[in-house]
Amino acid sequence: MRKSFVIALGAALAGCSLMPDYQRPEPPVAAQWPQTAQPDGARKATELDWRNFFPDQRLQALIAATLEHNRDLRIAAARVEESRALHGITRADRLPNVDVAASGQATRTPGDLSPTRKANTAHRYDVGFSLLSFELDFWGRVKSLDEAALSSFLATEEAGRALRLSLISEVANAYFTLLEMYERTQLARETVKSREETRTLIARRREVGLAGDLDFLQADGALEQVRADYASLQTQQAAASNALALLVGQQPSSLPDGRRLKDQGIVADLAADLSAEVLLQRPDVLAAEKRLIAANANIGAARAAFLPRISLTAGLGTASSALSGLFGGGSESWNFQPALRLPLFDAGRSAAGVDLAEARKVIAVAEYEKTIQQAFREVADLLAARTYLVEQLRAQQAAEKAQNERLRLAEARYKAGVTSHLEVLDAQRESFSAQQATVQTRHAWLTAAAQLYKALGGGGL
Repeated sequence: MRKSFVIALGAALAGCSLMPDYQRPEPPVAAQWPQTAQPDGARKATELDWRNFFPDQRLQALIAATLEHNRDLRIAAARVEESRALHGITRADRLPNVDVAASGQATRTPGDLSPTRKANTAHRYDVGFSLLSFELDFWGRVKSLDEAALSSFLATEEAGRALRLSLISEVANAYFTLLEMYERTQLARETVKSREETRTLIARRREVGLAGDLDFLQADGALEQVRADYASLQTQQAAASNALALLVGQQPSSLPDGRRLKDQGIVADLAADLSAEVLLQRPDVLAAEKRLIAANANIGAARAAFLPRISLTAGLGTASSALSGLFGGGSESWNFQPALRLPLFDAGRSAAGVDLAEARKVIAVAEYEKTIQQAFREVADLLAARTYLVEQLRAQQAAEKAQNERLRLAEARYKAGVTSHLEVLDAQRESFSAQQATVQTRHAWLTAAAQLYKALGGGGL
């Protein structure tokens, strides 16, 4: 009873508004990015269409097919429509619902119940409009429910947009992974061929006494090892292809030619200004905020349960004892039934409803702040990766070049009889590892670029 009185008094003082004023929580992150994250860039991700960010036409075709056929996206789109319909149902309660009805009734009264002691039969026919239990929303209960339903719909819409953006990034990552495995498999195939030639050469040198059994066994072991690597890479390539097919949902009948990893042409010059400005534009953050607004509105609806509820029922039409007299003079009929319901005792149900709504708002605030914190870390990590992976790739390419030159010199020294095959074998291993590492680093940079486009709330959706 005390909580009911406090809420009623607050409603009177606040002009019958029971929904708390919404104030966006301050982002629980630093205003600036860490020093390791370089936010400079020429383009804003939110204004950049994904087709312009990913210039590979084959990748564009795969992304377009994913957005059309992916089952998760279909589910998300259906949920958006479901939420839109629920909002429409809630919004309809803010306006009167008017029905038109026609009815007929025949009643026979037996003689022992009739004042005239004679049995009689009465007929009644009605046609008219009726207004059933329209609530006068003095305390904003229906308005609060409408606000909550609208915010839930908008949250679902933003969640669908976040899923679309995530799918674009995932398809790009899966495509780059497939390209990586293809290129590494090609390197392994070429290495197998090269080491077969080396073993054949050593076998011939052994026949004429220029090489021993140890050299041959070393060459044969190196060949079998790279054959094992080749088989493993083929397995990974098949898995990457299957993962991409699952994301796409339905493989297009024809695809344009694609590009190699080094020819993707992605320019990751995406700007990340102040952290709060960037993060608040992400669809997942927007969805979390809409859910918070819905929780805030539900508090107003819960508080209104303590106050009187006034509803109106009314009808206007015509009535007659005969069908022919329905629209005759004097057949007009009407009814008006206002009703007031004031809760007196509900065993704490209304108070528990307010406590529940307030607890859910606390949860929504925490989830909103957690979403922003996770987004801050994701963007900061990817900004750092964008910078350092470029340096890593540059160094890795230089290392590959040096190892390839070392291999060339080692093979020349071995053919001239200056060094043993062990030096050649070591140079082959280092060269193969360097080539594989270069492809892996290039893939890592492209993946970071695709994820950064998603993390900054890429546009064109």
